[in-house]
Amino acid sequence: MKDVGYVTGSAEQAQELVIGTDVVYVHSEITLVEPKEGEERPSPIYRYHEIQYEKNEYIKLMAEQNKELSNLMNTMLGVNE
Repeated sequence: MKDVGYVTGSAEQAQELVIGTDVVYVHSEITLVEPKEGEERPSPIYRYHEIQYEKNEYIKLMAEQNKELSNLMNTMLGVNE
């Protein structure tokens, strides 16, 4: 995992989850950057917090979270595996 911090990008990149060939980009706190007075932009610019994961690292993280959620649901429902 690599916490890149806050970055700016296009609307296409300003999605909560962007899956690349080898890297998964997780974006949060996505906000539109308002142009300065008199500034013209051909397209909107967004600011967001970016964390990058290697694809296999992200898959493992999601599997662990799914297992935890499943265990929690079973506990809440009183179901034993």
